[in-house]
Amino acid sequence: MTTDSRYLVHRVEQETRADGTMLLRSGYQMSTPARVTGDWLHRWTEEAPDRVFIAERSGAGWRELAYAEVLEQVRAIGAALVGRGLGADTPILVMSGNGVDHGLLALAAQYVGIPLVPVAEQYALIHGAHGRLKHAVELVKPRMIYADDAARYAEALALPEIAALERLVSVNAEPGMVAFDELLKGDSGVDIDTVHAEIGPDTVAKYLLTSGSTSTPKAVITTHGMMCANQAQLLDALPFLGTKPPRIVDWLPWNHVFGGSHNFNMMLANGGSIYIDDGKPTPALIDRTLENLTMKAGTIWFNVPVGFGMVVDAMKSDEALRRSVFSELDMIFYAGASLPQDVWAAMEEMAIEVRGALPLMTSSWGLTETAPATMLQHEPTDRSGIVGVPLTGVTTKLIPDEDMRCEVRVKGPNIMPGYFEDPAKTEEAFDDEGFFITGDAMVFVDAGDINKGMKFDGRISEDFKLQTGTWVRAAGLRMEALKLLDGIASDLVITGADRKEIGLLIFPNMGALKKAGFEEDAADGALIGEHLKREIRHRLAERAGQTSGSASLITRALVLSEPPSMGDGEMTAKGNLNFRKVLTRRAEMLERLYDNADPAVITLKDS
Repeated sequence: MTTDSRYLVHRVEQETRADGTMLLRSGYQMSTPARVTGDWLHRWTEEAPDRVFIAERSGAGWRELAYAEVLEQVRAIGAALVGRGLGADTPILVMSGNGVDHGLLALAAQYVGIPLVPVAEQYALIHGAHGRLKHAVELVKPRMIYADDAARYAEALALPEIAALERLVSVNAEPGMVAFDELLKGDSGVDIDTVHAEIGPDTVAKYLLTSGSTSTPKAVITTHGMMCANQAQLLDALPFLGTKPPRIVDWLPWNHVFGGSHNFNMMLANGGSIYIDDGKPTPALIDRTLENLTMKAGTIWFNVPVGFGMVVDAMKSDEALRRSVFSELDMIFYAGASLPQDVWAAMEEMAIEVRGALPLMTSSWGLTETAPATMLQHEPTDRSGIVGVPLTGVTTKLIPDEDMRCEVRVKGPNIMPGYFEDPAKTEEAFDDEGFFITGDAMVFVDAGDINKGMKFDGRISEDFKLQTGTWVRAAGLRMEALKLLDGIASDLVITGADRKEIGLLIFPNMGALKKAGFEEDAADGALIGEHLKREIRHRLAERAGQTSGSASLITRALVLSEPPSMGDGEMTAKGNLNFRKVLTRRAEMLERLYDNADPAVITLKDS
């Protein structure tokens, strides 16, 4: 392999079929993966027993557990779970967020072959979202439920569907619940070595629920083999992971494949350390994140673009934070959306100031069904939005349209075997060659050089046709509209399927509107303040003057007064809109959007 100390140079092999379909593969061979995740834990307990693996905030400092401690506790918990009769057919559902005990339980379950089902903590903490929690319970039929704090999760723990199960809690246990400390006593009647030896690459490690952004959440079967293969693929592409133990200060939730499989396992596979950030990129919790980042310096920084933006804003006037963040930083890794170029440039400038060198700034592409990383930009680039090239062991099938926008399908050792107890959806998910049909679209950065990688270009399922037969690329148009309506829209839905014109259903950013002094008059589910309507009309009209063609011309908008409902499935746990659910639940508002006589509707015809 051609490498330097940080990355693998892109080398892509391409096969083009007679029908135009392209197959892309890495030009490098995939390394041999670990057999099961427990192999990583054993390796680093032998090689670095006193190195911190996992930590969380405790008072003014951190509760830290080293590899040897973690393995000892994982084996005890695993034996206790087996002794209580749990196994491959009795999943454990976790409804609280990231924490040391959550991590220990996850590793213990994997160690003895019990599937873990982490779900978004919002499902338990938000009364209106309990239906999502009940759906998860009905879908995977767990034997045990875990929550870190019985008092905080009291309402959810009291639900009849939950109360009928074995309820495991770390603190504030009530009668009838199992205290987490009880599991740490182990079970001398269980031969833990024999139990662990019986699991293998095909053993289920997790059932991960899809976000539900396009349909009802499905449970993705995630095996040890998938997760181990993905970490081997990532190490192939990023050899620096094997030369210095990585360390992260990370908030990304473990119910999502990025935080819980990609980031968590990257630390475990490479003998690294994960410090759990109990903050988040929200106004209420960002200060906690800034405190944590000042206390601990990571070598890799994972975040979503809005999170990077908030920290960058703070670092501009906080030299101590800036030096802590960049002092040992080898890689900046964004996901979820493209990183704004001004944030990218600011981080480059700060890195040069602090270290005199740039970290690798990158992103990748994948889904819950792909464990997740399948494509990765693993050599330096100077711009955001590129998801790179196939990882080792992956074959990417690209089906281009007339504009060379490609539907993406993938095959490899990190791809799921199917959805739990849903053979129909599983069959629909794969084509006749066994490629997973992702539903995503991509375009080449440079059609003349496939080694420059690819850019994500939306979901095929989000595209629609106007009555004229013109295709509308909704994902790209939505991002453009959000930028246009910055300070007004927190999110929006592109409309126009089988209609003459493209429209917007806008969820307003109420905090920004108040700050800007816009009126907030509401009537019949819509905001009707004249100042707000004039501003939106003005921005749409300005854009219309620079737009040609009906495929991207937005001619009407309606500002909704009711925020998206997680309980009704309009919003996923990741904060993404389920566009179909919004359009279905708000069918009346959609019809109003195309009624020129409705006084709440904003149209260019009025400008």
